[in-house]
Amino acid sequence: MSKKPAAVLKVLIADDHPVVIEGLKRICNDAGDLTVAGVAENGLDTIKLCRKIDAAILLLDIAMPDRSGVEVLKQLRKELPKLPVLMLSIHREEQYAIRCLKAGAAGFLNKQSAPDELVDAIRLIVSGRKYISPSLAQDLANQIGVDHEAPLHRDLSDREYQTLIMIASGKTVSDIASELLLSVKTISMYRSRLLAKMKLRHNAELTHYAIKNHLVDE
Repeated sequence: MSKKPAAVLKVLIADDHPVVIEGLKRICNDAGDLTVAGVAENGLDTIKLCRKIDAAILLLDIAMPDRSGVEVLKQLRKELPKLPVLMLSIHREEQYAIRCLKAGAAGFLNKQSAPDELVDAIRLIVSGRKYISPSLAQDLANQIGVDHEAPLHRDLSDREYQTLIMIASGKTVSDIASELLLSVKTISMYRSRLLAKMKLRHNAELTHYAIKNHLVDE
């Protein structure tokens, strides 16, 4: 008797960069047991796509144009709590991983690691387990038992934290507003709030803090 072929897992991709989308498609489709069933390029369309297609997993970029990936994740946890979500980011994992996992993500993966780790991550998550990369697992292990005060940025909202990272990376308020499709006034409000919460005075101190705490590269 011939062996019954394994079911093909439907994968959804949410990312606004065509090159990244094509790369993820190729990786998934070459795996044999995965197929890309739909693509969305902003947060709102991502939610609509997930409502429409019964998929095995969603690959979600953390920096969507109209709203952050974490905001999309939180909305999906309310509407589709059984849909596992693997968060993707170009940022260093420790910056966002804990926030994403606490918000309900099934895993977190740096895009640079996708060619080597994506398929294994998807299979692991679809089997009902969580996924973090070996490098992130080591970082988390190194923090166990370390006696230190909670970092100031821990209490920032997701948008405030995103604004912190982008300012520390050299982007202006106007740059951030344009990239996130928000008003300059709104980004300025996030900046003011995060400076107040962290007791910082200006962008130079903010950038120094981010570098000192390894939130951005020097």
